[in-house]
Amino acid sequence: MLHLIPAPLHRTALRLAHAVRRRWWRLAGTRLNGCRIFAFDEAGRILLIRHSYGSGNWMLPGGGIGRGEDPLEAALRELQEECSCNLDQARLFTVVEEPLYGTVNRVHLVTGLATGTPKGDGREVIELAFFAPDALPERLSPMLAARMKEWLAAARAE
Repeated sequence: MLHLIPAPLHRTALRLAHAVRRRWWRLAGTRLNGCRIFAFDEAGRILLIRHSYGSGNWMLPGGGIGRGEDPLEAALRELQEECSCNLDQARLFTVVEEPLYGTVNRVHLVTGLATGTPKGDGREVIELAFFAPDALPERLSPMLAARMKEWLAAARAE
């Protein structure tokens, strides 16, 4: 049904919803439970996205984990929703806790091989691309930039 809303209006609604959500998390002190996906292509490049809301920085695909939802299933769902692709050989490689907008975000990091042709929807995800680990974009999310080298090593370890 959301696809019936014109894309520019939908992007505006996403920005407003994100602002409200951030304030709510801060006021309520809600603990968050999410996932991020290290999706690699056959050449070993990592998939990064830019949302239409938030900072505009490059980040990993991912999102919230529903109550009772398995973190791996959530990661597969989020990758499909955000990038229209799948993840083969998916595995959870670590769980971290990070501060986020005045609350704590418990993040499940999942890795695997991206299959299919990733494509943003032009609404939530406005840009996506694969990057070589030694040629990441300058505007990387600060939290991701701080730990990227460590997490890339962990994601590739078996």
